[in-house]
Amino acid sequence: MAHFAQLDENNVVLQVIVVSNDDILDGNGQESEAKGVAFCQSLFPGTTWLQTSYNNNFRKNYAGIGDVYDAARDAFIPPQPFSSWVLNEETCQWAAPVPRPTDGKRYRWDEPTTSWVELV
Repeated sequence: MAHFAQLDENNVVLQVIVVSNDDILDGNGQESEAKGVAFCQSLFPGTTWLQTSYNNNFRKNYAGIGDVYDAARDAFIPPQPFSSWVLNEETCQWAAPVPRPTDGKRYRWDEPTTSWVELV
């Protein structure tokens, strides 16, 4: 099975659908993103689609509704959870400016203090 993400005019993911491998094979029996896109467009005319990888084999992350496709990075990027968090350019995931403690306790991010607060 292959997965395809529908994008709006701002490259925001609207939905992700599963497409049968039979619908994306080219004449040589190889997977073709172009064939998959054409199949999706046959179901939803006038729409924009990109293949996404459930195993994160390409485009950095599996696309989720509300994620943005960044063409320069060829990556699906989730929404920034907090304004202080920075994008890890390698993984295209957001990271806190301060590492989460690794002492086995539970924490939540506190944006006003830009720190991790222990849950009690």
